[in-house]
Amino acid sequence: MSGNHAFQGPAARQAALAEHVLAEGSATAAELAERFGVSLMTIHRDLDELARQGIVRKFRGGVTAQPSGVFESNVQYRLKTMRAEKAAVADRAMRLIEPGMAILLDDSTTTLEIARRLRLGEITPLTVVTNFLEAINLLAGRRGVHLMALGGDYDPLHSSFLGVSCVEAVQQLRVDVCFASTSGVHAGHVWHQEQHIVSVKRAMLDSAARSVLLIDHTKLGRVALHRVAPLSRFDLLLVDDGASAGALRDLDEHQVRYEVCATKGGVDDRAGVT
Repeated sequence: MSGNHAFQGPAARQAALAEHVLAEGSATAAELAERFGVSLMTIHRDLDELARQGIVRKFRGGVTAQPSGVFESNVQYRLKTMRAEKAAVADRAMRLIEPGMAILLDDSTTTLEIARRLRLGEITPLTVVTNFLEAINLLAGRRGVHLMALGGDYDPLHSSFLGVSCVEAVQQLRVDVCFASTSGVHAGHVWHQEQHIVSVKRAMLDSAARSVLLIDHTKLGRVALHRVAPLSRFDLLLVDDGASAGALRDLDEHQVRYEVCATKGGVDDRAGVT
């Protein structure tokens, strides 16, 4: 297989490298050198460039697309992960949306599952505000949906619009419900790796009458570099049924109102009280 890649230019090879790592989650430099038919030195240069662009992060001997406390995964990787869990919390979130509402969706792949369901047009009329290009593309032109796209600086790694102008646009609005997700929930707070995303999420919470946090169970107990907000800022937390008893006890201790959402094939009605 390596012969097919040996004569590619650096840009094409790096694109193929990124696609492979995003699909597999991680790879070693030696594996990639053999797969692409180039030297280890060349692979390391390619990986340095992909890391510089923020597509992957390097570790000793290899590279990964998976998140860390300071690295948020590329949107194309996040779109492929925890799909059943995201579907479960999105199904529950849909029951909170009523015709005539104005709702806000952040640029998370979890809230994108809400957009997929709204696309069916069963809850209208509805105003949807978002900075996520993936959601904008899904809902553009849908009958009964008044779509408001938040402008700003386009960030290709997140497929969303961010920055000061996005924050200012959010601050001019007042919506009924904000649906948001994040990278980690730990010690009674919500966390994220990137400061420019934190500022947008905070503005979204400030602009909503109610806020709902949607997460898959892997986010519980995970911390990232920046503290977004205390969990008390959210009226409800929705998590899938992969959440451990210990993680749920931690939510109880912080007096978080939460609901555990059953993935397909599972039944789970656990809920925490305020």
